[in-house]
Amino acid sequence: MSSHSVESPDSGAGAPPAEVSETHTAVVMFIGDHAYKVKKHVNLGFLDFVPVEARRAACERETILNRRFSPDVYEGVAEISFPWGGAPEPIVVMRRLPAARRLAYLVNLGAPVDDALRQVARVLATCHANSPREPVIAHEGTRDALLARWEAGFEQIHGLGVRTPLRDMEEIEFLVRRYLKGRKNVLDSRIREGRVVDGHGDLLAQDIFCLDDGPRILDCLEFDDTLRYVDGLDDAAFLTMDLEQLGAPDTAAFFLARYSEYSGDPAPPSLRHHYVAYRAFVRAKVSLLRAHQCASAAEAETFRAEAERFANMTVRHLRTSAVRLLLVGGLPASGKSTLAGALADRLGLTLLSSDRVRKELAGIPPEQAAPAEYEKGVYTPVWTRRTYGELIERASVLLSAGESVVIDATWNSQERRNAATEAAAECHAELISLRCEVPRDVAERRLADRPPGPSDAGPSVAEAMAAVADPWPEAVTVDTSGLLEAAVEHAVALVRPDGGERTRLFRRPYMMPG
Repeated sequence: MSSHSVESPDSGAGAPPAEVSETHTAVVMFIGDHAYKVKKHVNLGFLDFVPVEARRAACERETILNRRFSPDVYEGVAEISFPWGGAPEPIVVMRRLPAARRLAYLVNLGAPVDDALRQVARVLATCHANSPREPVIAHEGTRDALLARWEAGFEQIHGLGVRTPLRDMEEIEFLVRRYLKGRKNVLDSRIREGRVVDGHGDLLAQDIFCLDDGPRILDCLEFDDTLRYVDGLDDAAFLTMDLEQLGAPDTAAFFLARYSEYSGDPAPPSLRHHYVAYRAFVRAKVSLLRAHQCASAAEAETFRAEAERFANMTVRHLRTSAVRLLLVGGLPASGKSTLAGALADRLGLTLLSSDRVRKELAGIPPEQAAPAEYEKGVYTPVWTRRTYGELIERASVLLSAGESVVIDATWNSQERRNAATEAAAECHAELISLRCEVPRDVAERRLADRPPGPSDAGPSVAEAMAAVADPWPEAVTVDTSGLLEAAVEHAVALVRPDGGERTRLFRRPYMMPG
Protein backbone atom coordinates (compact mmCIF):
# COMPACT_ATOMS: atom_id res chain seq x y z
CA MET A 1 0.00 0.00 0.00
CA SER A 2 1.29 3.45 -0.91
CA SER A 3 0.04 6.64 0.71
CA HIS A 4 0.60 10.39 0.91
CA SER A 5 -0.89 13.24 2.91
CA VAL A 6 -2.89 16.12 1.48
CA GLU A 7 -4.29 19.17 3.18
CA SER A 8 -7.92 18.74 4.26
CA PRO A 9 -10.00 21.87 3.48
CA ASP A 10 -12.30 21.42 6.49
CA SER A 11 -9.92 20.03 9.07
CA GLY A 12 -9.88 21.90 12.34
CA ALA A 13 -7.13 22.23 14.88
CA GLY A 14 -6.07 18.83 16.19
CA ALA A 15 -7.83 16.90 13.42
CA PRO A 16 -5.72 14.22 11.71
CA PRO A 17 -4.38 15.25 8.30
CA ALA A 18 -6.14 14.00 5.21
CA GLU A 19 -4.43 11.10 3.46
CA VAL A 20 -4.81 8.97 0.37
CA SER A 21 -3.76 5.31 0.27
CA GLU A 22 -3.72 3.00 -2.71
CA THR A 23 -3.73 -0.77 -3.20
CA HIS A 24 -3.84 -2.71 -6.46
CA THR A 25 -7.67 -2.77 -6.29
CA ALA A 26 -8.78 0.36 -4.40
CA VAL A 27 -8.08 3.94 -3.30
CA VAL A 28 -8.86 5.01 0.26
CA MET A 29 -9.30 8.69 1.23
CA PHE A 30 -8.92 9.58 4.92
CA ILE A 31 -10.69 12.85 5.73
CA GLY A 32 -11.47 13.95 9.28
CA ASP A 33 -12.88 11.09 11.33
CA HIS A 34 -13.85 8.98 8.33
CA ALA A 35 -12.31 6.89 5.58
CA TYR A 36 -13.85 6.53 2.12
CA LYS A 37 -12.90 3.57 -0.05
CA VAL A 38 -13.32 3.62 -3.85
CA LYS A 39 -12.82 0.53 -5.98
CA LYS A 40 -10.47 0.90 -8.97
CA HIS A 41 -11.80 0.43 -12.50
CA VAL A 42 -9.57 -2.63 -13.11
CA ASN A 43 -9.89 -6.14 -14.47
CA LEU A 44 -7.13 -8.33 -13.01
CA GLY A 45 -8.53 -11.62 -14.22
CA PHE A 46 -9.37 -12.87 -10.75
CA LEU A 47 -11.60 -9.77 -10.28
CA ASP A 48 -13.39 -7.39 -12.63
CA PHE A 49 -14.27 -3.97 -11.21
CA VAL A 50 -14.77 -2.26 -14.58
CA PRO A 51 -18.61 -2.21 -14.50
CA VAL A 52 -20.02 0.19 -11.90
CA GLU A 53 -22.51 -2.49 -10.87
CA ALA A 54 -19.61 -4.76 -9.95
CA ARG A 55 -17.98 -2.02 -7.89
CA ARG A 56 -21.26 -1.29 -6.07
CA ALA A 57 -21.82 -4.98 -5.31
CA ALA A 58 -18.25 -5.24 -4.02
CA CYS A 59 -18.73 -2.23 -1.73
CA GLU A 60 -21.95 -3.66 -0.29
CA ARG A 61 -20.43 -7.08 0.11
CA GLU A 62 -17.31 -5.63 1.78
CA THR A 63 -19.42 -3.78 4.34
CA ILE A 64 -21.50 -6.85 5.27
CA LEU A 65 -18.56 -9.23 5.49
CA ASN A 66 -16.28 -6.92 7.49
CA ARG A 67 -18.94 -6.24 10.09
CA ARG A 68 -18.31 -9.83 11.25
CA PHE A 69 -14.92 -8.69 12.56
CA SER A 70 -15.44 -4.97 13.27
CA PRO A 71 -19.15 -4.08 13.38
CA ASP A 72 -18.58 -0.52 14.65
CA VAL A 73 -16.16 0.48 11.88
CA TYR A 74 -18.09 -0.17 8.65
CA GLU A 75 -20.87 2.42 8.54
CA GLY A 76 -22.31 1.67 5.09
CA VAL A 77 -22.17 2.42 1.35
CA ALA A 78 -22.59 5.93 -0.08
CA GLU A 79 -22.23 7.46 -3.54
CA ILE A 80 -20.26 10.27 -5.14
CA SER A 81 -22.01 12.25 -7.88
CA PHE A 82 -20.02 14.21 -10.45
CA PRO A 83 -20.86 17.66 -11.91
CA TRP A 84 -20.36 16.33 -15.44
CA GLY A 85 -22.96 13.62 -14.88
CA GLY A 86 -22.65 9.89 -15.34
CA ALA A 87 -23.36 7.07 -12.93
CA PRO A 88 -22.66 7.85 -9.26
CA GLU A 89 -19.54 6.15 -7.87
CA PRO A 90 -20.18 3.80 -4.88
CA ILE A 91 -17.89 4.20 -1.87
CA VAL A 92 -17.50 2.36 1.43
CA VAL A 93 -17.79 4.70 4.42
CA MET A 94 -15.76 3.72 7.47
CA ARG A 95 -14.86 5.10 10.84
CA ARG A 96 -11.26 6.32 10.71
CA LEU A 97 -8.96 4.56 13.16
CA PRO A 98 -5.71 5.97 14.60
CA ALA A 99 -2.74 5.13 12.39
CA ALA A 100 -0.49 4.88 15.45
CA ARG A 101 -2.50 1.84 16.54
CA ARG A 102 -1.93 -0.15 13.36
CA LEU A 103 -0.39 -3.51 14.17
CA ALA A 104 2.15 -3.08 11.35
CA TYR A 105 3.25 0.27 12.77
CA LEU A 106 3.60 -1.17 16.29
CA VAL A 107 5.63 -4.13 15.01
CA ASN A 108 7.94 -1.87 13.01
CA LEU A 109 8.33 0.31 16.09
CA GLY A 110 9.36 -2.69 18.19
CA ALA A 111 6.47 -2.12 20.60
CA PRO A 112 5.19 -5.11 22.65
CA VAL A 113 2.27 -6.70 20.78
CA ASP A 114 1.84 -10.11 22.41
CA ASP A 115 -1.30 -9.10 24.31
CA ALA A 116 -2.80 -7.56 21.19
CA LEU A 117 -2.02 -10.67 19.15
CA ARG A 118 -3.68 -12.86 21.76
CA GLN A 119 -6.82 -10.77 21.30
CA VAL A 120 -6.56 -10.91 17.51
CA ALA A 121 -6.13 -14.70 17.65
CA ARG A 122 -9.15 -15.00 19.93
CA VAL A 123 -11.33 -12.80 17.67
CA LEU A 124 -10.27 -14.76 14.59
CA ALA A 125 -10.88 -18.12 16.26
CA THR A 126 -14.31 -16.93 17.45
CA CYS A 127 -15.30 -15.75 13.97
CA HIS A 128 -14.17 -19.08 12.56
CA ALA A 129 -16.15 -20.96 15.20
CA ASN A 130 -19.28 -18.97 14.25
CA SER A 131 -18.81 -19.56 10.51
CA PRO A 132 -21.39 -21.72 8.74
CA ARG A 133 -20.26 -25.21 7.72
CA GLU A 134 -21.70 -25.89 4.30
CA PRO A 135 -20.66 -28.23 1.46
CA VAL A 136 -19.75 -25.30 -0.81
CA ILE A 137 -17.40 -23.99 1.89
CA ALA A 138 -15.97 -27.40 2.80
CA HIS A 139 -15.16 -28.13 -0.84
CA GLU A 140 -12.60 -25.32 -0.89
CA GLY A 141 -10.62 -27.11 1.82
CA THR A 142 -10.02 -30.23 -0.24
CA ARG A 143 -6.59 -31.14 -1.52
CA ASP A 144 -7.72 -30.64 -5.11
CA ALA A 145 -9.17 -27.16 -4.42
CA LEU A 146 -5.99 -26.04 -2.67
CA LEU A 147 -3.86 -27.39 -5.50
CA ALA A 148 -6.12 -25.62 -8.01
CA ARG A 149 -5.50 -22.28 -6.26
CA TRP A 150 -1.75 -22.85 -6.43
CA GLU A 151 -1.97 -23.88 -10.09
CA ALA A 152 -4.08 -20.83 -10.94
CA GLY A 153 -1.37 -18.65 -9.41
CA PHE A 154 1.33 -20.46 -11.37
CA GLU A 155 -0.65 -19.93 -14.58
CA GLN A 156 -1.15 -16.23 -13.85
CA ILE A 157 2.54 -15.69 -13.28
CA HIS A 158 3.60 -17.62 -16.37
CA GLY A 159 0.95 -15.72 -18.31
CA LEU A 160 2.84 -12.49 -17.72
CA GLY A 161 5.10 -13.51 -20.58
CA VAL A 162 8.37 -13.23 -18.66
CA ARG A 163 10.85 -16.04 -19.32
CA THR A 164 11.91 -16.25 -15.66
CA PRO A 165 9.16 -14.54 -13.62
CA LEU A 166 10.64 -15.65 -10.25
CA ARG A 167 14.02 -17.21 -9.57
CA ASP A 168 12.57 -19.95 -7.33
CA MET A 169 9.51 -20.68 -9.49
CA GLU A 170 10.55 -24.15 -10.63
CA GLU A 171 11.33 -25.34 -7.10
CA ILE A 172 8.12 -23.79 -5.74
CA GLU A 173 6.02 -25.71 -8.25
CA PHE A 174 7.84 -29.00 -7.53
CA LEU A 175 7.57 -28.72 -3.74
CA VAL A 176 3.89 -27.72 -3.82
CA ARG A 177 2.89 -30.63 -6.04
CA ARG A 178 4.91 -33.17 -4.10
CA TYR A 179 3.49 -32.05 -0.75
CA LEU A 180 -0.14 -32.04 -1.87
CA LYS A 181 0.06 -35.36 -3.71
CA GLY A 182 0.57 -37.15 -0.42
CA ARG A 183 -1.62 -35.05 1.88
CA LYS A 184 -5.20 -35.83 0.77
CA ASN A 185 -5.90 -37.69 4.01
CA VAL A 186 -4.89 -34.85 6.31
CA LEU A 187 -6.91 -32.28 4.37
CA ASP A 188 -9.97 -34.55 4.25
CA SER A 189 -9.71 -35.05 8.01
CA ARG A 190 -9.72 -31.29 8.54
CA ILE A 191 -12.96 -31.02 6.58
CA ARG A 192 -14.50 -33.71 8.78
CA GLU A 193 -13.37 -31.74 11.84
CA GLY A 194 -15.08 -28.57 10.55
CA ARG A 195 -11.84 -26.67 10.07
CA VAL A 196 -12.85 -25.10 6.73
CA VAL A 197 -14.67 -21.80 7.27
CA ASP A 198 -15.86 -18.57 5.68
CA GLY A 199 -12.93 -16.54 6.96
CA HIS A 200 -11.18 -13.24 6.36
CA GLY A 201 -9.01 -14.14 3.38
CA ASP A 202 -6.59 -11.20 3.49
CA LEU A 203 -5.41 -10.79 7.08
CA LEU A 204 -2.65 -8.17 7.07
CA ALA A 205 -1.01 -6.32 9.97
CA GLN A 206 -1.64 -3.05 8.09
CA ASP A 207 -5.39 -3.65 8.42
CA ILE A 208 -5.48 -4.52 12.13
CA PHE A 209 -5.81 -1.79 14.74
CA CYS A 210 -4.93 -2.51 18.37
CA LEU A 211 -7.32 -0.33 20.38
CA ASP A 212 -7.78 -0.15 24.14
CA ASP A 213 -11.13 -1.96 23.93
CA GLY A 214 -9.88 -4.70 21.64
CA PRO A 215 -8.64 -5.14 18.08
CA ARG A 216 -10.42 -4.01 14.93
CA ILE A 217 -9.79 -6.25 11.94
CA LEU A 218 -10.54 -4.63 8.58
CA ASP A 219 -10.54 -5.25 4.84
CA CYS A 220 -11.51 -8.89 4.41
CA LEU A 221 -11.55 -10.35 0.92
CA GLU A 222 -14.95 -9.71 -0.68
CA PHE A 223 -14.57 -10.06 -4.46
CA ASP A 224 -14.50 -13.90 -4.57
CA ASP A 225 -16.21 -15.99 -1.89
CA THR A 226 -14.25 -19.11 -2.81
CA LEU A 227 -10.99 -17.34 -1.91
CA ARG A 228 -12.43 -16.60 1.53
CA TYR A 229 -13.61 -20.18 2.04
CA VAL A 230 -10.44 -21.56 3.56
CA ASP A 231 -9.06 -23.72 6.29
CA GLY A 232 -8.99 -21.57 9.44
CA LEU A 233 -5.28 -22.26 9.74
CA ASP A 234 -4.81 -20.97 6.19
CA ASP A 235 -6.62 -17.77 7.21
CA ALA A 236 -4.36 -17.30 10.25
CA ALA A 237 -1.30 -18.09 8.13
CA PHE A 238 -1.77 -14.86 6.16
CA LEU A 239 -1.08 -12.71 9.23
CA THR A 240 1.69 -15.10 10.26
CA MET A 241 3.34 -14.54 6.87
CA ASP A 242 2.86 -10.78 7.11
CA LEU A 243 4.40 -10.54 10.57
CA GLU A 244 7.39 -12.55 9.39
CA GLN A 245 7.93 -10.33 6.35
CA LEU A 246 7.82 -7.33 8.68
CA GLY A 247 10.91 -8.80 10.36
CA ALA A 248 9.21 -10.42 13.36
CA PRO A 249 9.39 -14.23 12.86
CA ASP A 250 9.10 -15.00 16.58
CA THR A 251 6.04 -12.76 16.83
CA ALA A 252 4.59 -14.55 13.80
CA ALA A 253 5.10 -17.96 15.39
CA PHE A 254 3.62 -16.67 18.67
CA PHE A 255 0.45 -15.53 16.89
CA LEU A 256 0.02 -18.83 15.03
CA ALA A 257 0.46 -20.78 18.25
CA ARG A 258 -2.13 -18.63 20.01
CA TYR A 259 -4.60 -19.07 17.16
CA SER A 260 -4.05 -22.84 17.28
CA GLU A 261 -4.57 -22.79 21.04
CA TYR A 262 -7.84 -20.80 20.92
CA SER A 263 -9.19 -22.82 17.99
CA GLY A 264 -8.06 -26.15 19.46
CA ASP A 265 -6.20 -26.95 16.25
CA PRO A 266 -3.66 -29.82 16.37
CA ALA A 267 -2.53 -29.42 12.74
CA PRO A 268 0.90 -30.86 11.87
CA PRO A 269 3.73 -28.33 11.54
CA SER A 270 4.10 -29.22 7.86
CA LEU A 271 0.60 -27.91 7.11
CA ARG A 272 1.28 -24.70 9.04
CA HIS A 273 4.37 -24.03 6.93
CA HIS A 274 2.57 -24.97 3.72
CA TYR A 275 -0.19 -22.44 4.35
CA VAL A 276 2.32 -19.70 5.21
CA ALA A 277 4.13 -20.51 1.98
CA TYR A 278 0.86 -20.21 0.07
CA ARG A 279 0.13 -16.80 1.57
CA ALA A 280 3.65 -15.58 0.75
CA PHE A 281 3.18 -16.82 -2.81
CA VAL A 282 -0.06 -14.84 -3.12
CA ARG A 283 1.86 -11.71 -2.11
CA ALA A 284 4.60 -12.51 -4.63
CA LYS A 285 1.97 -12.88 -7.36
CA VAL A 286 0.27 -9.59 -6.43
CA SER A 287 3.62 -7.78 -6.46
CA LEU A 288 4.35 -9.08 -9.96
CA LEU A 289 0.91 -7.96 -11.14
CA ARG A 290 1.52 -4.50 -9.72
CA ALA A 291 4.90 -4.39 -11.44
CA HIS A 292 3.10 -4.91 -14.75
CA GLN A 293 0.68 -2.08 -13.91
CA CYS A 294 3.47 0.43 -13.35
CA ALA A 295 4.25 3.11 -15.90
CA SER A 296 7.58 3.86 -14.22
CA ALA A 297 10.43 1.41 -14.78
CA ALA A 298 11.90 2.23 -11.36
CA GLU A 299 8.62 1.56 -9.57
CA ALA A 300 8.13 -1.66 -11.53
CA GLU A 301 11.58 -2.84 -10.45
CA THR A 302 10.68 -2.13 -6.81
CA PHE A 303 7.65 -4.41 -7.09
CA ARG A 304 9.70 -7.11 -8.85
CA ALA A 305 12.21 -7.05 -5.99
CA GLU A 306 9.33 -7.32 -3.54
CA ALA A 307 7.98 -10.30 -5.48
CA GLU A 308 11.37 -12.04 -5.26
CA ARG A 309 11.47 -11.45 -1.51
CA PHE A 310 8.06 -13.07 -1.06
CA ALA A 311 9.03 -15.90 -3.41
CA ASN A 312 12.10 -16.55 -1.24
CA MET A 313 9.84 -16.76 1.81
CA THR A 314 7.58 -19.12 -0.10
CA VAL A 315 10.33 -21.55 -0.99
CA ARG A 316 11.83 -21.48 2.51
CA HIS A 317 8.53 -22.47 4.09
CA LEU A 318 7.88 -25.08 1.41
CA ARG A 319 11.25 -26.65 2.15
CA THR A 320 10.40 -26.66 5.84
CA SER A 321 6.94 -28.09 5.16
CA ALA A 322 8.36 -31.04 3.23
CA VAL A 323 7.31 -34.30 4.88
CA ARG A 324 10.40 -36.38 5.56
CA LEU A 325 11.25 -39.91 6.63
CA LEU A 326 14.63 -40.03 8.35
CA LEU A 327 16.33 -43.38 8.77
CA VAL A 328 18.96 -43.08 11.51
CA GLY A 329 20.92 -46.30 11.73
CA GLY A 330 24.20 -47.88 12.72
CA LEU A 331 25.59 -50.66 14.85
CA PRO A 332 24.92 -50.91 18.60
CA ALA A 333 26.58 -48.11 20.60
CA SER A 334 27.08 -46.01 17.47
CA GLY A 335 25.01 -43.20 19.01
CA LYS A 336 22.05 -43.62 16.65
CA SER A 337 19.38 -43.48 19.39
CA THR A 338 20.90 -40.37 20.93
CA LEU A 339 21.15 -38.63 17.56
CA ALA A 340 17.64 -39.66 16.51
CA GLY A 341 16.18 -38.33 19.75
CA ALA A 342 18.07 -35.05 19.44
CA LEU A 343 16.89 -34.58 15.85
CA ALA A 344 13.29 -35.26 16.86
CA ASP A 345 13.52 -32.57 19.55
CA ARG A 346 15.36 -30.08 17.37
CA LEU A 347 13.19 -30.44 14.25
CA GLY A 348 9.82 -31.37 15.78
CA LEU A 349 9.78 -34.89 14.30
CA THR A 350 7.92 -37.94 15.55
CA LEU A 351 10.41 -40.48 16.90
CA LEU A 352 9.93 -44.23 16.40
CA SER A 353 12.42 -46.54 18.09
CA SER A 354 12.95 -50.17 17.07
CA ASP A 355 14.03 -51.10 20.61
CA ARG A 356 10.86 -49.69 22.14
CA VAL A 357 8.49 -51.00 19.46
CA ARG A 358 10.04 -54.48 19.68
CA LYS A 359 9.44 -54.65 23.41
CA GLU A 360 5.97 -53.15 23.07
CA LEU A 361 5.04 -55.93 20.63
CA ALA A 362 6.49 -58.51 23.02
CA GLY A 363 4.63 -57.08 26.01
CA ILE A 364 7.88 -56.10 27.77
CA PRO A 365 8.26 -52.69 29.50
CA PRO A 366 10.73 -50.62 27.43
CA GLU A 367 13.18 -50.10 30.29
CA GLN A 368 13.17 -53.78 31.29
CA ALA A 369 16.23 -55.69 30.12
CA ALA A 370 15.65 -58.71 27.86
CA PRO A 371 19.17 -59.75 26.85
CA ALA A 372 19.61 -62.62 24.41
CA GLU A 373 22.20 -64.04 22.08
CA TYR A 374 22.23 -62.93 18.47
CA GLU A 375 18.93 -63.85 16.76
CA LYS A 376 17.54 -65.42 19.95
CA GLY A 377 14.69 -64.44 22.30
CA VAL A 378 12.76 -61.43 20.96
CA TYR A 379 15.60 -60.84 18.48
CA THR A 380 14.87 -63.77 16.14
CA PRO A 381 14.47 -62.99 12.41
CA VAL A 382 10.70 -63.37 12.81
CA TRP A 383 10.56 -60.82 15.65
CA THR A 384 12.87 -58.46 13.78
CA ARG A 385 10.76 -58.67 10.61
CA ARG A 386 7.63 -57.98 12.66
CA THR A 387 9.29 -55.03 14.42
CA TYR A 388 10.41 -53.34 11.20
CA GLY A 389 7.04 -53.98 9.60
CA GLU A 390 5.34 -52.21 12.50
CA LEU A 391 7.80 -49.33 12.36
CA ILE A 392 7.19 -48.76 8.66
CA GLU A 393 3.41 -49.11 9.02
CA ARG A 394 3.29 -46.54 11.82
CA ALA A 395 5.57 -44.23 9.87
CA SER A 396 3.30 -44.45 6.80
CA VAL A 397 0.25 -43.40 8.80
CA LEU A 398 2.13 -40.45 10.24
CA LEU A 399 3.61 -39.38 6.89
CA SER A 400 0.15 -39.42 5.28
CA ALA A 401 -1.04 -37.18 8.13
CA GLY A 402 1.69 -34.65 7.34
CA GLU A 403 4.02 -35.64 10.17
CA SER A 404 7.73 -36.06 9.52
CA VAL A 405 9.22 -39.15 11.17
CA VAL A 406 12.62 -40.33 12.32
CA ILE A 407 13.08 -44.09 12.79
CA ASP A 408 15.87 -45.19 15.13
CA ALA A 409 17.00 -48.70 14.16
CA THR A 410 20.13 -50.48 12.95
CA TRP A 411 18.90 -50.57 9.33
CA ASN A 412 21.59 -53.15 8.52
CA SER A 413 19.34 -54.99 6.02
CA GLN A 414 18.93 -53.77 2.44
CA GLU A 415 15.54 -55.49 2.26
CA ARG A 416 14.19 -53.51 5.21
CA ARG A 417 15.63 -50.26 3.84
CA ASN A 418 13.91 -50.97 0.52
CA ALA A 419 10.60 -51.34 2.34
CA ALA A 420 11.12 -47.96 4.02
CA THR A 421 12.03 -46.40 0.67
CA GLU A 422 8.80 -47.72 -0.88
CA ALA A 423 6.74 -46.38 2.03
CA ALA A 424 8.28 -42.92 1.67
CA ALA A 425 7.57 -42.92 -2.07
CA GLU A 426 3.94 -43.96 -1.57
CA CYS A 427 3.48 -41.09 0.91
CA HIS A 428 5.33 -38.60 -1.33
CA ALA A 429 7.80 -38.01 1.48
CA GLU A 430 11.48 -37.16 1.19
CA LEU A 431 13.75 -39.98 2.39
CA ILE A 432 16.99 -39.15 4.20
CA SER A 433 19.36 -41.87 5.43
CA LEU A 434 21.96 -41.23 8.14
CA ARG A 435 24.43 -43.87 9.33
CA CYS A 436 26.10 -43.26 12.70
CA GLU A 437 29.69 -44.40 13.08
CA VAL A 438 32.27 -44.34 15.88
CA PRO A 439 35.73 -45.92 16.27
CA ARG A 440 35.61 -49.50 17.55
CA ASP A 441 37.19 -48.66 20.90
CA VAL A 442 34.55 -45.97 21.53
CA ALA A 443 31.74 -48.44 20.77
CA GLU A 444 33.30 -51.09 23.05
CA ARG A 445 33.59 -48.59 25.90
CA ARG A 446 30.01 -47.46 25.48
CA LEU A 447 28.74 -51.06 25.45
CA ALA A 448 30.67 -51.82 28.61
CA ASP A 449 29.33 -48.76 30.42
CA ARG A 450 25.73 -48.91 29.10
CA PRO A 451 23.07 -49.09 31.85
CA PRO A 452 19.97 -51.32 31.43
CA GLY A 453 17.41 -49.80 29.08
CA PRO A 454 15.52 -50.31 25.83
CA SER A 455 18.61 -51.65 24.01
CA ASP A 456 19.89 -55.10 25.01
CA ALA A 457 22.76 -55.48 22.55
CA GLY A 458 26.12 -56.45 24.06
CA PRO A 459 29.60 -56.77 22.52
CA SER A 460 28.99 -60.23 21.01
CA VAL A 461 25.69 -59.18 19.42
CA ALA A 462 27.29 -56.02 18.02
CA GLU A 463 30.11 -58.08 16.50
CA ALA A 464 27.68 -60.55 14.93
CA MET A 465 25.56 -57.75 13.46
CA ALA A 466 28.62 -56.06 11.98
CA ALA A 467 29.58 -59.30 10.23
CA VAL A 468 26.26 -59.60 8.34
CA ALA A 469 25.36 -55.93 7.76
CA ASP A 470 24.55 -55.07 4.15
CA PRO A 471 26.40 -52.12 2.59
CA TRP A 472 24.48 -48.84 2.88
CA PRO A 473 26.08 -46.60 0.24
CA GLU A 474 23.13 -44.18 -0.04
CA ALA A 475 23.40 -43.20 3.64
CA VAL A 476 25.39 -40.18 4.78
CA THR A 477 27.84 -41.01 7.54
CA VAL A 478 27.63 -38.99 10.76
CA ASP A 479 30.51 -39.21 13.22
CA THR A 480 28.96 -39.48 16.69
CA SER A 481 32.14 -40.06 18.66
CA GLY A 482 32.55 -36.43 19.70
CA LEU A 483 30.22 -33.79 21.10
CA LEU A 484 26.55 -34.49 20.49
CA GLU A 485 25.90 -30.91 19.35
CA ALA A 486 28.45 -31.25 16.55
CA ALA A 487 26.78 -34.43 15.27
CA VAL A 488 23.34 -32.81 15.52
CA GLU A 489 24.48 -29.72 13.60
CA HIS A 490 25.91 -31.94 10.86
CA ALA A 491 22.68 -33.94 10.65
CA VAL A 492 20.45 -30.84 10.66
CA ALA A 493 22.46 -29.39 7.77
CA LEU A 494 21.73 -32.57 5.83
CA VAL A 495 18.01 -32.54 6.67
CA ARG A 496 17.44 -28.80 6.16
CA PRO A 497 19.91 -27.59 3.51
CA ASP A 498 19.79 -24.31 1.60
CA GLY A 499 19.35 -21.99 4.53
CA GLY A 500 16.48 -23.86 6.17
CA GLU A 501 17.76 -22.76 9.56
CA ARG A 502 16.53 -19.23 8.76
CA THR A 503 12.91 -20.40 8.88
CA ARG A 504 11.37 -20.45 12.35
CA LEU A 505 9.92 -23.91 13.02
CA PHE A 506 6.24 -23.88 13.93
CA ARG A 507 5.38 -26.17 16.79
CA ARG A 508 2.09 -27.10 18.36
CA PRO A 509 1.10 -24.84 21.28
CA TYR A 510 1.97 -27.44 23.90
CA MET A 511 5.50 -27.57 22.49
CA MET A 512 5.97 -23.81 22.73
CA PRO A 513 7.95 -22.37 25.64
CA GLY A 514 5.73 -20.75 28.25
